[in-house]
Amino acid sequence: MIMVAYLGGNIYLFIRTLQQISSLPLVWKILFGIIFWAIAVSMFLSFGMRNVEIPPTVSRLMFQAGSAWMVFILYMVLGLLVADLTHLALPKFNGYPWALGLTICLMIYGYYNYRHPQIVELDIKFDKPMEQPLRIVAVSDVHLGHGTDKRALQRYVKMINSQKPDMILIGGDLIDNSTLPLHSQQMHEELNQLEAPLGIYMVAGNHEFISGIKSAEEFLHKTQIHLLRDSVVAHPSGVQIIGRDDRSNHRRESLESLISKCDKERPIIVLDHQPYELQKSDSLGVDLQFSGHTHHGQVFPLSLVTDYMYEQSHGYRKWSHSHIYVSSGLSLWGPPFRIGTNSDMAVIKLFGE
Repeated sequence: MIMVAYLGGNIYLFIRTLQQISSLPLVWKILFGIIFWAIAVSMFLSFGMRNVEIPPTVSRLMFQAGSAWMVFILYMVLGLLVADLTHLALPKFNGYPWALGLTICLMIYGYYNYRHPQIVELDIKFDKPMEQPLRIVAVSDVHLGHGTDKRALQRYVKMINSQKPDMILIGGDLIDNSTLPLHSQQMHEELNQLEAPLGIYMVAGNHEFISGIKSAEEFLHKTQIHLLRDSVVAHPSGVQIIGRDDRSNHRRESLESLISKCDKERPIIVLDHQPYELQKSDSLGVDLQFSGHTHHGQVFPLSLVTDYMYEQSHGYRKWSHSHIYVSSGLSLWGPPFRIGTNSDMAVIKLFGE
């Protein structure tokens, strides 16, 4: 369905643009058509060739052009639909320039907004004992690769370290579609600059499985990050960290089974990339759950879709027992734009009784 809508939107925009350039010579129209459809399919070519060793400049250009096009086509089609409806009432009105101008303005704003993530500060008090208070930085959906490159990672590492966390939690999708760009840019060097004296813990997301979970594990072995796959860490601070494997692993261990390995008199923190069955987490006595995955849709109106799909599509909520935070993502997948949503990083201060 999504592919049909994407194809239909491209055909619609292609025809409407040909109408605008109808006075140009045929050779220019052919050149336009070649460029138009090359950009339209470049994102899919980039994904299909994600594990093929082609020149990094070429693969990155394909990814960036194709991903930006996805947002461009969304807003251009919406703008042109409004323009065409207006044209029925005002026959002399040419809405194409207006739709193009508005789309460009939205994309400029969206890029600026993406480059300035929100820092969300939370104070959470458990009714269970802890050996010490904890200051945790929790991030998700960094999507390291052609979209979030080494330079962007340097900014994020600096941003995280500036909060002086005791511990860092990563809620999955640290890696995007392939580990090849991570190795070629030696991104493990930046990840090893993260400063968290009490450890860095991570769970796999669906993109770690897309990139190849074994390849992801091999890359993470070069870093100081502890990948938790259906495992429990009884931390010296008094908290217990459950790291669930992503739903992409259909044989992953149940939450009930993992909780049975915990001391329920001590705080239980769950890392689970995709925020499904939050009511169950609450009923099983999870004290804090951190998830990501949704991106809150990244751009409006897709944010309305994620609000409909998930019990909690983003942000913090106190359930009957559980404190649950769903990150919109420190970075994002694909198009580098945030329109009607925000990238975020949670700074959580935990206190015991």
